[in-house]
Amino acid sequence: MIQKRACIYPKDIQRITGRSERYGRKLLSDIKSFLDKEPHQFITVDEFSEYSGIQLDIVNKYIRD
Repeated sequence: MIQKRACIYPKDIQRITGRSERYGRKLLSDIKSFLDKEPHQFITVDEFSEYSGIQLDIVNKYIRD
């Protein structure tokens, strides 16, 4: 089984959405606020998928190791 990363980064959001990396940073910040996470905590692929409404299998296609 191929292991994929558990967390998502702004560059991943850029590839998924076609928007800028800066947009990805803002979106991650918005998700952290929504989920009441601390600034040092990561956002998982599952959390991003649930927040954005993009199916998990589509998100996983864009995640690189």
